[in-house]
Amino acid sequence: MSQTVDRALSILPLLARGPADLGQVADALGVHKSTALRLLRTLHEHGLVYRQQDGRHRLGARLFALAAEAVENLDVREIAHPHLLALNEECGHTVHLAVHEENEVLYIDKVESRYPVRMYSRVGKPVAITVAAVAKLLLADLPEGERRALAERLDYPLYTARSTPHAAAFLKELAAVREQGWATDLGGHEESINCVGAPIRGADGRVVAAMSVSAPNVVVTAEELLALLPLVRRTADAISGEYSGTTASSP
Repeated sequence: MSQTVDRALSILPLLARGPADLGQVADALGVHKSTALRLLRTLHEHGLVYRQQDGRHRLGARLFALAAEAVENLDVREIAHPHLLALNEECGHTVHLAVHEENEVLYIDKVESRYPVRMYSRVGKPVAITVAAVAKLLLADLPEGERRALAERLDYPLYTARSTPHAAAFLKELAAVREQGWATDLGGHEESINCVGAPIRGADGRVVAAMSVSAPNVVVTAEELLALLPLVRRTADAISGEYSGTTASSP
């Protein structure tokens, strides 16, 4: 039975490369045509494979519907939370998770630091979009035209002397973030708070969320926080792998 399931599932990536006839499927699986036909018929009955008029087979609409439904019902917060807890346990600092929704970047999860000094951020609250590390990560992934249009319509409040002053500077920073795959906020929103973040990607490689570690400079310096970047990126990669279904479940 397990061999039959394995063979049937092996047909799907084959057809993902394009339609194939019965002989091509049989050759790829290393089985007789009668066996390949039986597998194709079963997949067809479930809507996962469709037989074209020319006799070739392609992926069926049901497969795409299932994929879309699965993605729609994925909860990145639920998947990410155990990883955020583990990161917080290891470094002790505040950990955030954020998403881009309806022209805002919102915190959807937060794990508080272990020390008495707390940040004012809270779940459900929009971030300072022109300076926050998570916002830079999410907006940097937008297509160039969308990035430029968004940057031109944003306001650029000068929270501190290190805040992003205008659209040109913001676009330059987003380009750097897109290239390097991580982002920082070193006193751009609050003079005393530094932050380093990394993107969480879906199966298609697009950024679906962003996570960060933040700490006041009375606890750690900016350089000490930046030293945590490899750990932050490994955590983001682990969440990405689990979210996209390419790695095992959370710790």
